[in-house]
Amino acid sequence: MKERIRIASGQGFWGDLPDAPVRQVEGGPIDYLMLDYLAEVTMSIMQKQRARDKTAGYARDFVPLMKQILPACVERNIRVTANAGGVNPEGCAAAVCEAAREAGLVGKVRICTVTGDDIMERLDDLLARGIELRNMDTGEPLAAVRDRIQSANAYLGAWPIVEALNRSAQVVITGRCTDTGLTLAPMIHEFGWSKTDWDKMAAGTVA
Repeated sequence: MKERIRIASGQGFWGDLPDAPVRQVEGGPIDYLMLDYLAEVTMSIMQKQRARDKTAGYARDFVPLMKQILPACVERNIRVTANAGGVNPEGCAAAVCEAAREAGLVGKVRICTVTGDDIMERLDDLLARGIELRNMDTGEPLAAVRDRIQSANAYLGAWPIVEALNRSAQVVITGRCTDTGLTLAPMIHEFGWSKTDWDKMAAGTVA
């Protein structure tokens, strides 16, 4: 169990400076690289992309970035947590796997996905079961705006990412998770925090 880890934040939104994570990996020293690509409007954009192309729906610029930095990450044992998967984490992971192959890293890097946040295809079933999903501010039921819904996600937290790290993942690709989950998960994993270590997780969230 480590006493200290260094987590670098390489992206704060989709379209952020592409060379920032490169500088962080090459300049270091860091233990983890966190990349946050998603916002609510981003999810809608990615859903529209996937509707046109089933292989799309993720942050495509993440793939060439990983091809560029993965060799150094493997050499320096830098682990990556990223929500670049958008609405298609599996497609994103497949593209990163291909990038790793092209970089000569076959068998040298473990890539995991975290899924389950995308509930777009479950909305009609939920409504049919009487689950109204009312707006917390207005009280309006989802059915009143169902035809305008572009994206629907149940935000995941740190713990699914922790599970991936526990399984020796070097790259963890998620869909929509909490922004803090991407940085909190490495702390939980490395410091051995439990689900009842509320004060420690609160401190980690603030950090």
